[in-house]
Amino acid sequence: MNSGTDGEQLQAMTSTAGYGEAAEALAEQYESVTFTEVHREVLHLFPTRPSSVLDIGAGSGRDAAALTARGHRVVAAEPTAELRALGQRLHADQEIEWVDDALPALPGLAAQERRFDLILLTAVWMHLDERQRASAMARLVGLLESKGRVVLSLRHGPIPVGRRMFPVSAEETIGLAQSHGLNVVHEAQREDPHGRPGVAWTCLGLQLDAEWELPGITTRQ
Repeated sequence: MNSGTDGEQLQAMTSTAGYGEAAEALAEQYESVTFTEVHREVLHLFPTRPSSVLDIGAGSGRDAAALTARGHRVVAAEPTAELRALGQRLHADQEIEWVDDALPALPGLAAQERRFDLILLTAVWMHLDERQRASAMARLVGLLESKGRVVLSLRHGPIPVGRRMFPVSAEETIGLAQSHGLNVVHEAQREDPHGRPGVAWTCLGLQLDAEWELPGITTRQ
């Protein structure tokens, strides 16, 4: 590697290993359940007025499309080219801004200094190792508007063959979030919406403390 950008790209490729080859089947799986069903535990955390939303690991675009239909301005970040192409085709009727970007650094969005009222991470966090999670949490905070929210889900259970996933607890995630100025506004557990044996989820809602200061930056009031 000869640059930080090269390293970030390699990390993103490693985290999404196996998704390109299975894109068609994964898109069908994602689209088989509705936005409302997947997010039933956290629907009350989504903005009620038109807002800026970042959907990280947007997959087939199911959530991005639903949020756009509700009047939000949605950026769908999906690093797997095959999934991104499928999402653009499946939801061509919605004005979604698709970008090729990924955690932990989200270099493209970070370079543009974008800010969002809501950042959504559905089935994403478990793809990052411990070091990447710390880096990613800092990046999320840097992309939030004052009092912005992060809604994320944590997967618990057996790891599918060929996928890069790590066990991650709600306790660790909450502690990491709080150390970066995010307050927990919601925590819930639920079964797997696809009915996979042994798989369960924790849903977390996090909100940026209005007084939190990033290094050299004060959050907007």
